[in-house]
This record gives sequence, C-alpha cells and structure tokens, in this order.
Amino acid sequence: MVIDKLVNFKNYVTLNPLFSQAYDFIESTDLNNLDLGKFVLKENDIMINCELVYPKTKQEAKFETHNKFIDIQIPLTASEIIGYSPRADLFEEPYDAKKDITFYNGAIQQYITVHPGMFAIFFPDDAHAPGISSMGLKKVVIKINTH
Repeated sequence: MVIDKLVNFKNYVTLNPLFSQAYDFIESTDLNNLDLGKFVLKENDIMINCELVYPKTKQEAKFETHNKFIDIQIPLTASEIIGYSPRADLFEEPYDAKKDITFYNGAIQQYITVHPGMFAIFFPDDAHAPGISSMGLKKVVIKINTH
C-alpha cells in the first residue's frame, strides 16, 4: 500500500509499467469535473471509474482484494477512511474472477484517512475496505493491470 499527496504521484511511476499512463491521465484531466461512470483508458490494462460513494460506517465496510488489478483510489470531494490489512492476515472467501474481487469477513484493524488531494494505491496483497465516510463523496478509482 502507498498513500501520498497527488502532486507526488510521479514518484511512483516506476512501480508498474502502466503507472506512467495513469500519471499522464491524472495530470491532463480535471478530476473534479470528470463525469460519473466507467471508461477504458487502455484496453485490458487501465480502467477509470468515477463514482459517488454513499455514506458508510466502519461496521458496514468490507475488506476486498483484486488479483488482476491494482487500485489507485483518489477521493475528490471529501475525506475517505479506508480500512487496511495485509491479505495474508485474513480468511479468504471465494474469488469472483468475472469481477476480479474477493471479499473477506473479519474486523478491520487499521484505518487510513485519504483526503482530497491525496491518493492510495492498493496492490493485490493489500486488503482494503474503502468508502467509509459520514457524508459520502465523489472519487476516482484507476484500475491498473498487474500483468
């Protein structure tokens, strides 16, 4: 997992060959005015999801991981609390290959707060419980193929 200010994202482009294209997208796009919805930036490799997250409590949040994609999560309109745990510390539920997601039961042991102007990167071994917010928020999730 990585958490940092969005202005520092360029420092992480060497973590994955596709991160430089994600960086170009972030730099060339007014994320706050991005229309809601999903679109493909690079077929099978980079997907963008601009979404509204409705209020969710810590008790409602569920851990998830993705086998094929890295999540770059960018809150836009409010701070977002995200639960975190290493995947290896959790009991794995069945994997949904079509949606590239595994959900987990279990108590969240650590929380991070990601403010507007920041981002969090979650790799396949990073279980995360996103969307914890008292008022909801608009956010962008960039999904990067792990190859």
